[in-house]
Amino acid sequence: MTGVVSGIIPTMAPTIMSDEALAFVDDLARRFGPRRRELLAARAARQTRLDAGERPGFLTETSDVRAADWRVPPAPADLNDRRVEITGPAEPKMMINALNSGASCFMVDLEDSLSPSWENVQLGHASIAAAIRRELRFENPDGKQYRLNDEIATLLVRPRGWHLEERHHLVDGEPVSASLFDAGLFLFHNARELLARGSGPYLYLPKLESHLEARHWHDVFCRAEDALGLARGTVRATVLIETILGAFEMEEILFELGEHAAALNAGRWDYIFSVIKKFRDDPAFVLPDRASVTMTVPFMRAYTELLVSTCHRRGAHAIGGMAAFIPSRRDPEVNERALASVRADKQREADDGCDGTWVAHPDLVSPVREIFDAVLGDRPNQKERLRGDVVPDAAALLAVSDTPGEVTEAGVRLNVSVGIQYLDNWLRGNGAAAINNLMEDAATAEISRGQLWQWIRHGVALADGRVVTAELYEAIRAEELAKLGGPGVGRQGEAATLLDRLVLAPQFEEFLTIQAYEQVD
Repeated sequence: MTGVVSGIIPTMAPTIMSDEALAFVDDLARRFGPRRRELLAARAARQTRLDAGERPGFLTETSDVRAADWRVPPAPADLNDRRVEITGPAEPKMMINALNSGASCFMVDLEDSLSPSWENVQLGHASIAAAIRRELRFENPDGKQYRLNDEIATLLVRPRGWHLEERHHLVDGEPVSASLFDAGLFLFHNARELLARGSGPYLYLPKLESHLEARHWHDVFCRAEDALGLARGTVRATVLIETILGAFEMEEILFELGEHAAALNAGRWDYIFSVIKKFRDDPAFVLPDRASVTMTVPFMRAYTELLVSTCHRRGAHAIGGMAAFIPSRRDPEVNERALASVRADKQREADDGCDGTWVAHPDLVSPVREIFDAVLGDRPNQKERLRGDVVPDAAALLAVSDTPGEVTEAGVRLNVSVGIQYLDNWLRGNGAAAINNLMEDAATAEISRGQLWQWIRHGVALADGRVVTAELYEAIRAEELAKLGGPGVGRQGEAATLLDRLVLAPQFEEFLTIQAYEQVD
């Protein structure tokens, strides 16, 4: 273990990368790596068809699955009430605060909010293991101590997505899948420990684009359970529906996970990015300023209501999207306006039938819990609300052109500024950055750079009549970089160069994290 955070290293650190643990990962990599590569190739082939004008729809070949009567297994006791879930990176201080926050669940994130330096990855896995064993602690430079409470949130882990690799560990000379690396280490070290403590190994699965990718996770879990001597279905997974293609296969995704299925989550920010990315060449899918793309616009309403309906029909939890607001310590007026917006958003989710929702900051746990308490009462969830009024509608899911709003200079400037600031943080090892009182992670940064590319690609007119061009972008980028202190501050120069590369590329880059990974240790 090479990383030290204020002198504190979790006691599990020396054993995280043990020979036995890595042998377990290597077995998963050899068994499931080839199929992973096939699935990624299928993604690329699908994108080629989308670029040529194909539009997604509900699959005819799986209509029997959608028509059949089946349900996912009942949730484990400590995963049955999920009314408020908090998320954050696998860093000791943030983990302790989140686990102690009063939230029902805590999703510790090895993906979009963790900058994957080798130090961060190792520390993250060691911190997860230490938290499960109630050994995690942290000490600020000023001497303030952080310890876990007696009662803490139920822990879930989000591994990195199928598209990512962990270059610091090779299997047969090739970088291992980051998904298999993260899931493998988590399960090897913690599955039996969690069961002994009355919980279980619970995962959040990111960025799935098809039910075949869910089937692959199912097969991975089965192998892991067999190798660890666990009963089938011990591993339970919540899937983030954060791609437009995944939205058309929600039922099939739950079905393919089988005994491992637990819930679906409305991963709103990545979902918006997915719409931009998948339909990048179609002007009908150009979105207005990011702030205009709320959960109440038609295509987002269709997506979230279908998610609730799908989950409850199949006995799964439906978890709402992220409230990314970070309360200000200095500006009560900002807090008042933002909290009113958060409450309205969470009231809508609770009224729609969601069984729980996400927040990014401990200060939001109490006000959001009040909303769900008022709707749920003593019930752990509201799965009995089947939402029979919701009819699957492919056209509604694709009604992006009905989104109201304009593209403005302020919107361009915001995307540029957020892009530079987030990439600067990411390159310096911080994957969850508080910017303008919002918790920005890779998903929200993807929207920013994706919109800039999209607006230039289609020559979108601003509200004042000017056209968004590469030259306009470069002028605004120079101005925004100067406002932030210039290229000599932190790694802002590298961040601006990377943003240029992403925004001005002739072809859309699939993920900024793949590009940025080249620049972290």
